[in-house]
Amino acid sequence: MQYAALGAARVEVSRLCLGTMNLGSRATPEESHAILDTALEAGINYVDTANTYGSPGRPGIAESIIGDWFARGGDRRERTVLATKLFEPTADWPNHGGLSALNIRRACDASLLRLQTDHIDVLQMHHIDRAARWDEIWEAFDVLRRQGKIIYAGSSNFAGWNLAVAQGAARDRGNLGLVSEQSVYNLAQRTVELEVLPAAEHLGIGVVAWSPLAGGLLAGTPTGHQGRRTDPGETVRRDQHRGQIDATADIAGDLGTTTAQLALAWLLTRPAVVAPVVGPRTVEQLCGLLPAIDLVLSSDVLAALDRVWPGPGGQAPEAYAW
Repeated sequence: MQYAALGAARVEVSRLCLGTMNLGSRATPEESHAILDTALEAGINYVDTANTYGSPGRPGIAESIIGDWFARGGDRRERTVLATKLFEPTADWPNHGGLSALNIRRACDASLLRLQTDHIDVLQMHHIDRAARWDEIWEAFDVLRRQGKIIYAGSSNFAGWNLAVAQGAARDRGNLGLVSEQSVYNLAQRTVELEVLPAAEHLGIGVVAWSPLAGGLLAGTPTGHQGRRTDPGETVRRDQHRGQIDATADIAGDLGTTTAQLALAWLLTRPAVVAPVVGPRTVEQLCGLLPAIDLVLSSDVLAALDRVWPGPGGQAPEAYAW
């Protein structure tokens, strides 16, 4: 496994991040613990979750499964850089969502109970809250840090200018601010190259790419697979991108690798990207992704992928002006 600093922070995280959206929904607790154990054995020390991940009617179940895994001992908690998220409503009642100081405190305490730990390494804002003032948000995070409940702050689904405003407000308070930003980023979705990646790189924020396989579009079609890619909507989407998918598979075949490994390896070459988030449903799926870490892509391969999956044209404003 390879490791990198998380943005401007000194903490080192694995260059594959284990996403846990499937824990408790598509994977049983026993299967989930096997995935977590396999990831740790492979050197993955970076685990990402959220306070709403779970099955219908059971939000937070993924955190509870991780908490039970920590409780099994074996230095599981000590060897893990734990990231979780808050923002989405956890109850049909005021102040159970968003980034008010009240909800930040409430959500953090609830996550700590489910996770069976005394602190969260990276507490992330799952979305920008346009109604919340940054002085309120950062004050709430400062209180949690003084209480020893969190160490770092991160964001997710922020625009480039959101990152700039957040970081400016944090530094006005003398704080480190954001160390990470989770953005949707993959070969088929490259909008973040316009402003989010340049902003993150300039501001010392590590980018963590979610949906690195474009919701299964770049996952390949293993025999006997059942799930997302058998949905009618997914079939239509794959048909729309059939030429690009086949061309990517050809490039992967020439390299002796898989489409999924190629897609992950491509992300690891991108500016400011620390790690893609992989969310396997089985141990076998996880093991099939791990070789991406050692895959080295030449400039010719990168150029070929750009031709198949053209991005927005580079950074703004040069992408659309001069």
